[in-house]
Parts: sequence; C-alpha cells; structure tokens
Amino acid sequence: MKNKSLVSINDFTKDDYLRILELAKEFEKDPNQNLLDGKVVASLFFEPSTRTKLSFDTAINRLGGRIIGFSDASSSSTSKGESLKDTIMTVANYADLIVMRHPLEGSARLASEVSQVPIINAGDGANQHPTQTLLDLYSIQKTQGTLENLNIFLVGDLKYGRTVHSLLIAMSEFNATFNFVSPPELRIPDEYKQFLDNKGLKYYEHTDFEGIMHNADIVYMTRVQRERFSDPMEYEKVKNVYVLKRDMLEGTKDNMKILHPLPRVNEISEDVDTSDQAYYFPQALNGVYARQAIIASILGLK
Repeated sequence: MKNKSLVSINDFTKDDYLRILELAKEFEKDPNQNLLDGKVVASLFFEPSTRTKLSFDTAINRLGGRIIGFSDASSSSTSKGESLKDTIMTVANYADLIVMRHPLEGSARLASEVSQVPIINAGDGANQHPTQTLLDLYSIQKTQGTLENLNIFLVGDLKYGRTVHSLLIAMSEFNATFNFVSPPELRIPDEYKQFLDNKGLKYYEHTDFEGIMHNADIVYMTRVQRERFSDPMEYEKVKNVYVLKRDMLEGTKDNMKILHPLPRVNEISEDVDTSDQAYYFPQALNGVYARQAIIASILGLK
C-alpha cells in the first residue's frame, strides 16, 4: 500500500481492508503516535464537510503531522479559473500526501494521475467515498464480531449515495446479503446490481423496510442529498420518505446496529439516539482511527 493512492475502494484488496482494520484497532488503543513528525498533509476540500475533514485533521494532528489546505473552494485559485490539474500539481510540491474532496465524479482519479504524491479520495461527487467505507467496515466488525455472512440493509438515497456504493463493493468480499430500500427515483444503479450478480451474491429491493427490519444485522441509513438534485421539486418529493423511529426497533435482532455516514436530516428520529442499537456517533469516532491507519499505511509508516 506504500505510496499508493486510495481513489476507489477497489484500489485496496480484501487483505488490505483487513490490514487497515487491524491498524485501526492499534490506533484506537493508542491514538497519539508521532509518526507524521516532519510530514505535511494537504487537505483540499472543494465541497463542504464536517466529519470527514475534522476526523482527517484529528488523525493527522494525533500523528504529529502538519496540515495545509482549504475547506472552501472559493478561498483557492479555482475561484480564479485555475484547473484541478494545475491545483494538484502545485500542491503536490508542498505536501507528502493530499486528501481531497471534490463534487465531480472522477476528480480524484484525475488528481492521482497528475500528482507526484499519493491522493486519498475523501469523496468525489456521487461516485465513491473509500475512507468512509473503511471506517464503516471497522464499525461493523466491532459491533458484529465479524464481517462475514451479514444481512445489510441500505436505506434511502442509493442512487447518489457514494458511501453506499463503496460499502457495497467492500462488503461483497465477505458474502453479505443486501437489502436495498429506496423510492423508485433513488434505487441502486443497475451497474451495482450487475456487480453483485457477477459475484453470485443475494440482494433484494424494497420500497419499505418496517416489516422486514427484524432480519437485519446492520441498518445503514442515508440522507436524501439535496445537493445532488438539479430539480428542487424532485428533492421535495422524496426528502422524508424514510424516517427510522424508536418503536420500529421492537423485534429486531439484539446484535443489530444502526449506522449512518451523517449528517442526519430527518431520517433518524432523535429518540433513537439513546437506544442500544444506535451506533452512528461511535461510528464517526471510528473515522479517526481508520484514517490514521490509512495514512500510516500509504506513507509506509506502519
């Protein structure tokens, strides 16, 4: 993994996933390690972020590194018309590693092709979010004791949800069964169903999940992303289509956990937060450890 960019979850193998999870476990036990002393990490966020950016910043700080970059594209020279290629080629002169979020699909791949230092994709449009997937795998492993043979419910925006797309690819390595719950407008793209067909894995599509949630090991909620809709009326039609409420947890498995990449809008009621099955805030904390593991691996420090 040393000096290798992480653009897509496909860039890592199953063995790579498991190695990252082992490292994340080590970092959870001892998060303050001075591995990045003398290293500079560029954090380029062309799109808003709270958890991803701050957890990367925390991971870098706890490893003793320094951070340069921006959290608003308007404060960079792209606002003057500079191309992404020129931005990346310039910033690569200043840093040992670049973490980038960008609204355009394929932007991270382009960056990795022109950069002389590794690129970590922190989300590119509706395409992929591989570091979120690795922290999700860590969260699933911690709560279930395994990654194998689990029943995963993916709920909400499955069309534009980059976290869903990446998680599906990764969990397909562990013989998961998938239940896709979405309105017709936001169903999982056919390419991902074809991917599962080629692997011989089971999946089911639903428009409601209240009567079948007792089968779930993991319920992965997602928000309907207003920023992905060109027509505001289309967003209004589907924005509150699924709301997980406390009483819906009755009869579900004891091991079942609710994950969410956050931010939450209305799709999980606040009364769920105090249930034993709510895991989305610990999941966000797991992002620090997983991202420490990713950075340490890519820079060859572990």
